[in-house]
Amino acid sequence: MSTYVYVIAPADRTLPEDIEGIGDPPRPVRSVRSGDLVALCSDAPAELKPKRRDLLAHQHVVIRAGKDGPVLPLRFGGVSPDDETVAAVLAEHHDRYMERLKALDGKDEFNVKVHHDEEGVLQAVLADDADLMARHTANRAAGGGSHEDKLAFGELVARAVAERERTDAALVERTLAPYAAAVVHGPEGTGRLANLSFLVERERRQEFLDAVRALHQEHTHLQEQVTGPLPPYSFVETD
Repeated sequence: MSTYVYVIAPADRTLPEDIEGIGDPPRPVRSVRSGDLVALCSDAPAELKPKRRDLLAHQHVVIRAGKDGPVLPLRFGGVSPDDETVAAVLAEHHDRYMERLKALDGKDEFNVKVHHDEEGVLQAVLADDADLMARHTANRAAGGGSHEDKLAFGELVARAVAERERTDAALVERTLAPYAAAVVHGPEGTGRLANLSFLVERERRQEFLDAVRALHQEHTHLQEQVTGPLPPYSFVETD
């Protein structure tokens, strides 16, 4: 049976006992050791699907393992042929895994997704462009303007908003990066201008969150969704 891998930790860590993992019924979690490293694993189900119960079980194992020190959390779905292969991978990448554990010690991940408030960004681009504001004022005075006027104005606004998305994405990263040890760009998504993960030292957690609030207060057309603290999935680099 294949081996499912949850997390990698230093071998001298006291790890949780009698903890259940994914599967129905839940598979018991076991340790696979190699030198200075240990991986928490279980038997992998014959059909592995991201069901809510299994996603939560995976996260539970990761959080329990990281309670007393740094871990390298694997994302859901990490399967190896067997325990021997897991041990061989730990041995092969020993130095890199130990370096990452040291780098992640005392830090958590915060994910920040940002999108524009539609009305707010419209007001922002009009305020920044006198010609665009003049067109807007003229169209309103003319009862909305002709069909051609509306199309031309809409194209200009769309270009201005697209440019504002690029500059605001850079602004978010530039503003928050000084409060983090590292930054990773996440997958792009429709309707959002930034998807960033920040590796934040625990003693700077409040500073980071205060910086997010200040960013919104200064730029009210930005809408931020902050998730964290999280296990540092985006900063593991175990491949």
